[in-house]
Amino acid sequence: MGLTASSTGTKVLAEDVFEKTVGFNFTIGIAGNPNVGKSTVFNGITGMRQHTGNWTGKTVTNAIGNCKHKDKDFLFVDIPGTYSLMSNSEEEEIARNYICFGNADVIVVVVDATSLERNLNLVFQTMEITKNVIVCVNLLDEAKKKGIHIDLELLSKRLGVPVVGTCARKRKTLNNLLDVIYDVCVEKIEVSPITIKYSELIENSINLIVPSIKKLNIKNVHIHRWIALKLIDGDKSIINSLSEHLNIDLSKNLKLKAKIDEAKELLGNSNIDINKSRDIIVSSILHEAEDICGLVCKYNNPNYNERDRKLDKILTSRIFGFPIMIGFLGIIFWITIVGANYPSQFLANLFGIIQDKLYLLFGYIHSPTWVTGVLIDGMYQTLAWVVSVMLPPMAIFFPLFTFLEDLGYLPRIAFNLDKYFKKCCASGKQALSMCMGFGCNAAGIIGCRIINSPRERLIAIITNNFVPCNGRFPFLIIVSSMFIGGIGIGFKASLFSTLTVLFVIILGVVVTFVVSKILSKTVLKGMPSTLTLELPPYRKPQFGKILVRSIFDRTLFVLGRAISVAAPTGVVIWLLANIAINDISLLQYSANFFEPFAKLMGLDGYILTAFILGLPANEIVLPIILMSYLKMGSLIGMDDKMALREILIQNGWTILTAINIMIFILMHFPCATTLLTIKKETKSLKWTFVSFLVPTICGIVLCMITTGVWNVITNFV
Repeated sequence: MGLTASSTGTKVLAEDVFEKTVGFNFTIGIAGNPNVGKSTVFNGITGMRQHTGNWTGKTVTNAIGNCKHKDKDFLFVDIPGTYSLMSNSEEEEIARNYICFGNADVIVVVVDATSLERNLNLVFQTMEITKNVIVCVNLLDEAKKKGIHIDLELLSKRLGVPVVGTCARKRKTLNNLLDVIYDVCVEKIEVSPITIKYSELIENSINLIVPSIKKLNIKNVHIHRWIALKLIDGDKSIINSLSEHLNIDLSKNLKLKAKIDEAKELLGNSNIDINKSRDIIVSSILHEAEDICGLVCKYNNPNYNERDRKLDKILTSRIFGFPIMIGFLGIIFWITIVGANYPSQFLANLFGIIQDKLYLLFGYIHSPTWVTGVLIDGMYQTLAWVVSVMLPPMAIFFPLFTFLEDLGYLPRIAFNLDKYFKKCCASGKQALSMCMGFGCNAAGIIGCRIINSPRERLIAIITNNFVPCNGRFPFLIIVSSMFIGGIGIGFKASLFSTLTVLFVIILGVVVTFVVSKILSKTVLKGMPSTLTLELPPYRKPQFGKILVRSIFDRTLFVLGRAISVAAPTGVVIWLLANIAINDISLLQYSANFFEPFAKLMGLDGYILTAFILGLPANEIVLPIILMSYLKMGSLIGMDDKMALREILIQNGWTILTAINIMIFILMHFPCATTLLTIKKETKSLKWTFVSFLVPTICGIVLCMITTGVWNVITNFV
């Protein structure tokens, strides 16, 4: 087929894509509802490995990639998944602006073969904006399993545009799609999309305005009718977009304004206001979709969704929903805790052997002591600790978490939590960004883009750090294993550790609700927006893709970022530990300074110093604590947890210290990477500082309360 694909590409905002068409013969936009396999189609064509998943809101910015087909170079743009182009949310506005003003030669609208009627809404809205539309009916394999047959040829005739059936993971079907895209681009296929006919009054109103729009000399003549609808609707965002992208100032066009007023008066005389006109337009589209699906779709099994409904009754029920959710998380944490011990120990031993060889090498070349200290005791040992502690839990946790995502369970979690977020005047979609935060808080911050309301998005960003990321899990696991799990032996020890970590997670969720409520009643006042969240069908997870995606796209990505931050931090820590004034290291001076305040929190000065120095990467907090206690000039790792426990106990650690440090692990300032991401997303130093301050204050206050209650109880006893 002459297909080659680019393996590189970038994610960019919609407005950036307009500048990236130079050097390509044709530009193709790929649109579609969330969860229809749109990004999978994009990945299959371009060779990119953009993250796809069985839940909504995966693509909020546009991703671009390219391929060569029949000696033509194509630039593909993965437009954010959206249910409509009404510009009610960020993703809808990005999608609409690209389709309107992105100068794409073809828009491919990907639809779900198992939910065709609902998906046709976006198809009709797209056909109102642009003529060159191709409908890609994806997931035909799933439709076949459910006994759904779609007459693609008849569907094409009814819509007036080419229709191609695909199974996005089968190359042959994607090649067929590329053939049709090529034929439309070179005008071998004539495209004549149908026009939705609205009520007589709406049509008369449109006809009043269209002649004036034609005089604006807009290149895309197909869009005139749609612009008329939006002007009647009073859509300010489309007026602003026309001004920005086409240099057309509609506010100065008095003749056009007069026609708009005349059209609105015509509707008003029949008691049709903006809301009623919207209802008429949407109803007309839905009726057309229903009529077409009645002709082209045949169902061998009318109850094909019965299994999903039965599962949802259990997984989203008031009685079983939360226990099952907590049970799933508990199983994941238990497997991670038990499974990470052995590879962590192996890696620690391996890095220890390499370190001994490095010492010999540096001795052989007569390296100065300070160079050996900086490079081996500082940089290398920090990197070794980060890798040996982080890699095993991530390699276990991410595949398990990705399994739930691929299965389609994560949207059910959001559904279960929606009503609680609404009570906090926040968005139910915040549950999805919370789930992303388990892997990486920076990723969770980016995931907040799926939240439509700017106010609710800020709440989600500020509270995202209450979910412990993968960088904090190892520390939680080690502390719980040594001080809580140490109560039991074998299975009991791992069970106690799991329950402790699970309790900490639940505490984080509860604090998220409380802080979200406080923010929504104070600095971010407002009412909760309605949540439109599709519960996707349950799908059989693809274990091979899960492993590849979780290891390469998540584990190695997060690990690489941590390593890049940990290396220079290791140098700084070594310098602080080895530069002394009056025989007292700078590290000890810092600990002495924080000691009085730390005692109020049930901690000590070294612990607070370690958290501050661990700002670049949470993974290095514990080794800094150990280095400080042992008065060593470099980070150390302890393979034996009992020996590690003894060192901590000898330096004043108790059950109270362990409890408070787990609280502070959960609730303290975000890492440097997350803070930079917050700054980029909010474009505000103010909200970045608030995001730093809120979890830190919560952690300090809660630790002080715990210490006070503990002291009262122990004194009383």
